[in-house]
Amino acid sequence: MPTFVREYAVVAAQATREGLSYEAYLHALATQELSERAARRTERLLVESKLPREKSLATFDLTRLPAPVRTAVATLRDGAFLAQATNVIVFGNPGTGKTHLVWGLGLELVRQQRPVLFTPMFQLVQRLLAAKRDLRLAAELKRLDRFEALILDDLGYVQQSREEMEVLFTLLAERSERRSVVITSNLVFSQWDQIFKDPRTTAAAVDRVVHHAVILERPIPSFRAQAAKARRQAPAGNPTPEGKTSGEVHETEAEPDGARMAP
Repeated sequence: MPTFVREYAVVAAQATREGLSYEAYLHALATQELSERAARRTERLLVESKLPREKSLATFDLTRLPAPVRTAVATLRDGAFLAQATNVIVFGNPGTGKTHLVWGLGLELVRQQRPVLFTPMFQLVQRLLAAKRDLRLAAELKRLDRFEALILDDLGYVQQSREEMEVLFTLLAERSERRSVVITSNLVFSQWDQIFKDPRTTAAAVDRVVHHAVILERPIPSFRAQAAKARRQAPAGNPTPEGKTSGEVHETEAEPDGARMAP
């Protein structure tokens, strides 16, 4: 108990000055120990999560979201959905802030001391595929199972081979109704056959993801496209918003606005 060792004399002197009982002295030391343990655990979880600390919900412009999505985000940030192994699916065109939103949600969960891992989808798929080739896929899935939420970014952005999609399906099936996944995608469910190749596998994957899921749809203009347009229209020498980069808006199949809970 490092805090006890470091602080016992300081707290003892304070207890003497204030006339505290031995029990109150011990309680004060124990409170400090617990507080510092919680801080160390949170720091460890932040490092393990691979989340950028500056991309919080406080730095995300929630006013751009439809009202139902804002309400859903406010509910999700308390982390209660993890206890029910509820999944979160965020749909939207590239540049609409999907990744920033799930980064911010992930940071909220870590600060509640919930183990979370963020990874681009293609990196996770390659990792699972390598584990399968080395005959250690079961061990890798078990290691990932300790994270209450896996945040998988950009499903469908990079087209994968059938073998790679098979290991992704294995992961989704393994976590189904046991652990949560948070997925961002620019492809709506009806387009997931482009990812999983086979209609039956696609249907099975969608079924596992949608069962007990909150679906956030972001039918808003691209942040990056708007920033690029502002730069083109701004007179020479006028600054444009910091941190914004240009980008294209890729059309995807329309979905109803807002957030909804899948059965």
